[in-house]
Amino acid sequence: MLTYLDAQTLGTLAVAAVLILLCVMIFRKPLGCLLRLFANTIGGFLALFILNFFGGFIGVSLGINLFNAVVVGIFGLPGVGFLLILQWLLR
Repeated sequence: MLTYLDAQTLGTLAVAAVLILLCVMIFRKPLGCLLRLFANTIGGFLALFILNFFGGFIGVSLGINLFNAVVVGIFGLPGVGFLLILQWLLR
């Protein structure tokens, strides 16, 4: 059954639509940065786990601890490379 909207409901829906559109326009760039950071973090953690899984065959491994997790979480795959270089320099 088709019901008609009164003026108050229609006005409320129009204001809500405009507010949602403004929020999307304002937060588009920060949301893109957050999504990129999330993808970078997932890639870095996958690289860290793959390195620990296969690294035993070639003698390379990185422990999974708070410091490594923070570095990989922020920098992603380059963070794994940084940790490997740091480990090599400190030996």
